[in-house]
Amino acid sequence: MELNLRPEQECRYDAVSLGEVMLRLDPGEGRIRTARNFRVWEGGGEYNVIRGLRRCFGMKTGVITAFADNEVGLLMEDLILQGGVDTSLIKWMKTDGIGRVCRNGLNFTERGFGIRGAVGCSDRANTAISKATPQDFDFEYIFGELGVRWLHTGGIYAALSEQAGETALAAIKTAKKYGTVVSYDLNYRPSMWSAIGGLDKAREVNKEIADYVDVMIGNEEDFTACLGFEIEGNEENLKKLNLDGYKEMIRHAAKAYPNFKVVATTLREVKTATVNDWSAICWAKGQICRSTDYKGLEIMDRVGGGDSFASGLIYGLMTTGDAQTAVNYGAAHGALAMTTPGDTTMASQKEVEAVMGGAGARVQR
Repeated sequence: MELNLRPEQECRYDAVSLGEVMLRLDPGEGRIRTARNFRVWEGGGEYNVIRGLRRCFGMKTGVITAFADNEVGLLMEDLILQGGVDTSLIKWMKTDGIGRVCRNGLNFTERGFGIRGAVGCSDRANTAISKATPQDFDFEYIFGELGVRWLHTGGIYAALSEQAGETALAAIKTAKKYGTVVSYDLNYRPSMWSAIGGLDKAREVNKEIADYVDVMIGNEEDFTACLGFEIEGNEENLKKLNLDGYKEMIRHAAKAYPNFKVVATTLREVKTATVNDWSAICWAKGQICRSTDYKGLEIMDRVGGGDSFASGLIYGLMTTGDAQTAVNYGAAHGALAMTTPGDTTMASQKEVEAVMGGAGARVQR
């Protein structure tokens, strides 16, 4: 596995993400439908990864996104700044008084408990970043002059609009031109693609992007839906795909796309909304590594667990170059992130490494 990272001294950023950042409204232990109070967080599939790299692992990161220039956009910026992520790459877009021109995305999410699963209700059509085109960002300046060692983006952003897929591809191509490593989380959401061409469009966009990706992340539905891989058996068998099946799927992906240097997926078996079995596997150099298996993991808020896995994986790859160490960082970080509320991590690198080393939940004094 040769990722050939650009030297630190050449780059302003260790990593940047491209994607939408939404305002999450969280009813806490209650339900969206009966809430009288919400706690607010910032979050988004691509952003969560870059924030984890900054806040947990201390890397220099920035976010490429767009906000409608209003009070909600300023709140989003303030939340991002609290996480230490650089906001100078944000595109501020003019809007009218009621959001007809563009707006900022909202995401209502309740955590679930026991037999009641987590529920999400997003309100994100016509957002500033979904309307942004490649011309709204100076990718030559970002990747050529400022310098970026790693770019992370994904299929949630690409599904926002026709323009989003084009913008993602333009960013990735420019990043590759200047030697930036590219990671991509397929993150297939059927409902997000339905209005812009459905499954056929998802495959068209993601297959084109996949040709430029170094580190591909996804689960079995992501690979079969977005990249068109076929796994023998019906849909019910797919849901019950065993570890050998996952390994075969990852090998298939690596063979189909020789540019993939690393392919990774999380393994989650949902017992209840608050108890999951959790682990991950990672392919590199023809070998598959499996993380520690966290059986019966107790979960407070599962949203963002996969994103925190991705940030731990990326940190491990960037600092050690070892796939086994990287997948262990990812799985431990994802597990810890799901023990706290909100989309983003509240874990420290010291805590992640303690969990990797087998630390338990005894009181620390």
